Amino acid sequence: MTSQDHYIGIDVGTGSARACIIDSAGEIKALASEDIRMWQPAHGHYEQSTTDIWRAIAKCVRKILADSSVPPASVKGIGFDATCSLAVFTHDTDEPVAVTGPDFAHRPSSENDKDLVRNVILWLDHRPLAETERINATGHRLLRYLGGTMNVEMETPKVLWLKNHMPPELFRRCKFYDLADALTHLAAGGETRSFCSAVCKQGYVPVGVDGSVKGWQEDFLKEIGLGELVEDGFKRVGGVDGVNGQFLSAGELVGGLCEKAAADLGLPPGIAIGSGVIDAYAGWIGTVGASVDLQHPTATTRSPAEGVSQAFTRLAAVAGTSTCHLAMSPSPVFVPGVWGPYRDVVIPDYWMSEGGQSATGELLKHMIETHPAYPAARDDASAAGQSIYDLLNAHLRQLQLKENAPSMAYLARHLFFYGDLWGNRSPVADPNMRGAIVGLGSDKGRDALALVYYATMEFIALQTRQIIETMNSSGHALSSIFLSGSQCQNDILVGLMATACGMPVVVPEYVNAAVVHGAAMLGAKAASGKAGSDGKTEALWEIMARMTRPGKVVWPREDGREKRLLQAKYEVFLDQCTRQREYRQKVDEALRELDEGGA
Repeated sequence: MTSQDHYIGIDVGTGSARACIIDSAGEIKALASEDIRMWQPAHGHYEQSTTDIWRAIAKCVRKILADSSVPPASVKGIGFDATCSLAVFTHDTDEPVAVTGPDFAHRPSSENDKDLVRNVILWLDHRPLAETERINATGHRLLRYLGGTMNVEMETPKVLWLKNHMPPELFRRCKFYDLADALTHLAAGGETRSFCSAVCKQGYVPVGVDGSVKGWQEDFLKEIGLGELVEDGFKRVGGVDGVNGQFLSAGELVGGLCEKAAADLGLPPGIAIGSGVIDAYAGWIGTVGASVDLQHPTATTRSPAEGVSQAFTRLAAVAGTSTCHLAMSPSPVFVPGVWGPYRDVVIPDYWMSEGGQSATGELLKHMIETHPAYPAARDDASAAGQSIYDLLNAHLRQLQLKENAPSMAYLARHLFFYGDLWGNRSPVADPNMRGAIVGLGSDKGRDALALVYYATMEFIALQTRQIIETMNSSGHALSSIFLSGSQCQNDILVGLMATACGMPVVVPEYVNAAVVHGAAMLGAKAASGKAGSDGKTEALWEIMARMTRPGKVVWPREDGREKRLLQAKYEVFLDQCTRQREYRQKVDEALRELDEGGA
């Protein structure tokens, strides 16, 4: 690795693809983004196309090369991350397979997308609810490593849905990838898979964990009705590691950039390709390695942790449409309602746990846009050249001054909002959870909009506390939050999260690019293996520590009245969470009694 070397990170999110190019010190030289298509053929069905995604990636890469003036020959490594979506190809011709029922034929909606086969079932697709219930009803031991249940967002239920709906002859031709693995496949041409994808979302249990011998659990796949995947040594899902397949931890060398992909990206062939990760894990890689003093300024003693052990106290909160909460531990920690523990998915022999909120950015957007005062506020924000969030933050500050309120929390003291509109990912792990609000008045104006917006941020912060407390009570030792994603830019939300959780929040220097920056570090790791004589790559934590900037620390506010108010609101939040399930159970019992009585 020399000062003239560069690395490219590619991040595929729900709505766009991004690319960045960094130097050997981790400084971003250029950043580009391109929208990607999404189709919704039926309620709860969300689909994409790897062809469309790859084209967006190619545009981004060519743009960052042009904008940075970096010579393509100086690019030594490429890393990928993507949403945990299911990509489907044929195993005989390697062509994309349409995932749209009922006949699964490719039917373009316009001339512009005639070659865009919709072969990706997006992570947020909820079509396999019945298949998810069937999988969880098995009680198989592997579910213990998924927080107790497999989630509808994961890929195995989606594969089972395809099995249940596709013509049998077509399903037999299919092979399946996590989207990040599909991208490294398109880049390097091989069939290498990532532990991150297989372990976190596909029910793969690393060899040696709980008696696992092959990684894939043959009895489980047969029991749920996917015995076809067992055939030919599991080759349709990547094979058996070291036998007829290869599975790698984050950033380990997959191979070199193939001729076709090189031509698409405007790069020379042979560039090192790192094993990819799910996008949230790239956020972990891009943030938690920062060298930052997290001892409170008033502390009298200093005992900073060193090396990778620092990660054990740092929660990575990767916030976008939804939020993922990632924590590393040296040994497995089982947390009810939190996915994992997962071994080897980022750093070999270490374990990751993954909590999450089903909707945060999307929740804020929904609550604002469905309010009667939104159209006028949107127009005013547009006229002022600012976002709706900046406008509402300014309005909240003005409202606090106008009412001489001791804190912003005081403004919404009697507004109680519970926001699991799309179900609960953690720690309740109940897809049937919904929203609730107490304290609504008749005001339809901007003050009311601002307070609903604040209450939504308060919910996000309080649920973050709930997730952290659940993880810590099970054995984690989290004492700080490393935030990434678009919500880093919202200073009211960041401060509220720090105060509600009672711990510092670290905002990365690359506030808009922490995830794609983490992906670029995977490219640096892969390149270090290609350059070495033995093929071994540099330790990922060493790369993270060298390439991650310190960022900014936001400390909890010390206002005792505000902390006591937020504590009371947290107790109400927990009660709302519990009561909702009790209410549903009461109604369901009444309906069962009616059905049994024939009335």
